[in-house]
Amino acid sequence: MARSILTADGRAALAAVATARDAGEKPARTDLATAVRYLLQLLVEKAPGNAVEMRVPPFGAVQVVEGPRHTRGTPPNVVETDPLTWIDLATGVLAWTDAASAGRLSASGTRADLTALLPLRP
Repeated sequence: MARSILTADGRAALAAVATARDAGEKPARTDLATAVRYLLQLLVEKAPGNAVEMRVPPFGAVQVVEGPRHTRGTPPNVVETDPLTWIDLATGVLAWTDAASAGRLSASGTRADLTALLPLRP
């Protein structure tokens, strides 16, 4: 991730996304992008490393969790989900097991279960 998102900006984006969803509206793309990137940033701070790649297209991907470093090709441990599912997981609205059983995320590899790291509680 290129630049750090300030806590106030991240929380404001999360609040804007929540407000839009509560109103039954689609969140603004900029709010959604900022919220996703802010939560990815918090995940990196909580679990630094390079063993798992967390992908939330189209807004970001980070490498987290200590372990073997991945440098080329498709990483052996990958988690991928959509922006709203990521926000729900990271904030505790949705449990990892519920998201996985509903097909809202894909996780491959022996280290790709991030249950112990979530929610982030920003």
